[in-house]
Amino acid sequence: MKLSDLLTGLAENARVFETRARKWQDEMEAKGEELMASARRWQESAKARQEDLDKQIQGYLADASENVRTQWAEMQGGWDEQVARTRAKAEELRAKAETMQAEDYADWSEAYAATVVSYAQQMQDQASTAVAAATEARAKADALKNGV
Repeated sequence: MKLSDLLTGLAENARVFETRARKWQDEMEAKGEELMASARRWQESAKARQEDLDKQIQGYLADASENVRTQWAEMQGGWDEQVARTRAKAEELRAKAETMQAEDYADWSEAYAATVVSYAQQMQDQASTAVAAATEARAKADALKNGV
């Protein structure tokens, strides 16, 4: 085999590799854009669900006694403060993480997402417990009101 044939083969392999690498990069960018769009849709959906839940809670509170409203306001204030602290801490950590190398930042972002999902699942468990307690309390209150 001639040296020129070897160099031609190497050049062709390099072109093929560059083409594949460009294709992979394009696919990764498209997937990244899809993931970002999906995350935006999820955030919009979560915001809409939260707004619906807030309206429903306001409906319940309209029927509640003043004592219940006061207790609810205190509890809601505590939750709002906790969410604000969590957001502030997340922003602080995110700002630090953005100075990392791309791979380290990607790893950090994935770990952060997993942590937040875990927290959300814990809150969902608490919400389920609260719904069960509310259902039981309403049934008892209705039974007492109806003299059962």
